[in-house]
Formats: sequence, C-alpha cells, structure tokens
Amino acid sequence: MLSQTEENYLKALFHLTAETAGKSEAGTNEIAGTLNVKPATANDMLKKLKEKKLIHYEKYGKVSLTTFGKKQAIEIIRKHRLWETFLYECLEFTWDEVHEVAEQLEHIHSVKLIEKLEKFLAYPEFDPHGDPIPNARGELKMQTRKTLSEVAVGKTCKLIAVKDNSASFLQYAVKVGLGLSSKIKVTARHEFDATIDIEVNGKTSSVSQKFAENVFVI
Repeated sequence: MLSQTEENYLKALFHLTAETAGKSEAGTNEIAGTLNVKPATANDMLKKLKEKKLIHYEKYGKVSLTTFGKKQAIEIIRKHRLWETFLYECLEFTWDEVHEVAEQLEHIHSVKLIEKLEKFLAYPEFDPHGDPIPNARGELKMQTRKTLSEVAVGKTCKLIAVKDNSASFLQYAVKVGLGLSSKIKVTARHEFDATIDIEVNGKTSSVSQKFAENVFVI
C-alpha cells in the first residue's frame, strides 16, 4: 500500500505528463514546484518510487510513470474526482471548497466504497471542475477544448473546465459570473495589457490573459 505522500507524487506526475498535451516526462524541479517541496526532498521520494517500479527515473534526469505507476495514479485521480462530485452534488459544497476535502478523502483504500460511490452518482464522466473522471477500467473521456484566451473577439463559447482548481481562482471566477456550462462572449481584446473583455449573462467584465489561459471552453 502506498503512503499519502507517494500517492501525491504519482498524481502530480500524472498531471504534469499524461494530462498535459505533448508531454510524457517531467523534471525534478518541476515536480518539486508542483508539490511545494525542495528538489532534494523530491529526489529522495523519486528514488523510493523508482524502487517500487512506479516511475522511470535517473538522478537529475527526466521522470515518467511506468505502466504500473500510471495505473496507480489514475486510480487516485478517479477517487479524488468522484469525491469532488459527491461533495458538490450531494452535500452542497461549492466548487471552490471540494478540492481540499477531496484531497483528504482520495487516500481512503476501499475498492468497494469507490464502486458504491460511483454507482450512487450514476457513473459521472466529469467532476465539478469539468475534469474527466476515469472509469473502473482507467479510461478517461477527453473533450476537444481550447482556452478562453484562444477565442476570437465576437465569438461565443461555453465553459467546460478550469485548469486552476485553487479556491482563490474559483472564487474569482464566481465573482465574474462563471460556472460550468456558462456561455461566454469575447467582446474585446486589449493589446496594451492583454486583458480580455467578456460578457456573461449580460454582465461585462475584464479578465487577465492569465485568467483566460486557465479557463477551458468549447
């Protein structure tokens, strides 16, 4: 059985590779930055994960998940996103609250519990942030999507997911009037500071390029 820390490393590596277009490897510093630890600390943990045949890794080299490691990472993510969905749909947590609580619940090791949870939720395919939920076979239903920053002026799109799950980002998104499936019209783009004017439910707001790059739309 993996420790919580080991599971967190596998999940972080999965996000940095398998869920990032065009990437199959990540650097030690990149992993350390994602987990907010020192590179030396990350290096020690990566050695342990290599010994357990969960990752491919050479000191100071790139890191990638083995087939076994990827399977373990997907199961952790599956539990996390099912718990987020349960908290959001059944316990009325807001979408900026569910991530932190699911971080704790994802480490419960009970296959039967997760199977029952998934059935209770009617086998959802996406979590409250629009991220795909792996099924029992480890399959994810990916959507073709782009970021809000790529939408042309005058075009209308629909929010389907967010890249940043932090409470501060999600709270700001709510302040702007955004939620899953929100219709967004890009009304202007300003060259001076790269801000973008958007219209949501008749309300116009200006958002930064950084914000727009963290919103996925179709």
